[in-house]
Amino acid sequence: MSERLEKLAARLTERFKAAGGKVDSAFGELTLTVPAAALSDTATALRDHLGFEMLIDLCGVDYQEYGVAEWSTDESSNQGFSRGVEKATFGRFTFDEAPSRKAHEGPRFAVVYHLLSISANQRLRMKVFCDDEEFPVVSTVTDVWTSADWYEREAFDLFGIMFEGHPDLRRILTDYGFVGHPFRKDFPLVGHVEMRYDPEQARVVYQPVTIEPRVLVPKVIRHDHRYVHESAQEKSADA
Repeated sequence: MSERLEKLAARLTERFKAAGGKVDSAFGELTLTVPAAALSDTATALRDHLGFEMLIDLCGVDYQEYGVAEWSTDESSNQGFSRGVEKATFGRFTFDEAPSRKAHEGPRFAVVYHLLSISANQRLRMKVFCDDEEFPVVSTVTDVWTSADWYEREAFDLFGIMFEGHPDLRRILTDYGFVGHPFRKDFPLVGHVEMRYDPEQARVVYQPVTIEPRVLVPKVIRHDHRYVHESAQEKSADA
């Protein structure tokens, strides 16, 4: 970690440790994790006293299947790759099959804020976990950074995370009447509803999904050096 980052990490620790803040460093970047209850005060302090005057991005995170890998094989099988062999995640094959295991311990949902200090030419990532998994909610930061307005609407639309105090929290990407939140890990890849044009009613109608959930990754074998086994190489050498 560079000297500048070390100084910033020390300032962040000194400022927010009492409120439960924790600073982590990885890949030359700093992440400040704060409790949801301290979000508003922390955001204001970061803007007014530490120079992070700009919010450049905000996103939600669902940790339900964090660390669960479906691509566990290097070679193709008769049924396709491991995504089609082991149902490691929820919603890929059926609508009501629960995940087999939970790899992540702790809160399921988090909100991540990417901040920029123009005056100091520094970046900071702030992370806040939602206390309630069934009803994830954190305070809005639109009163601190106005750019959070549409970002928070996007996180609400895609992850179902509520932002208390937001002036106009409603969907921004999905259609009217959309069921569910498509970036949640338990949301089926085929969705819940489908739309079609009904000639009798002369309008677009919505109905439950009728397609059969299936493996979405085909088996593809390319005849090149990556798929030549050692036995085949030895046999070719003997010949």
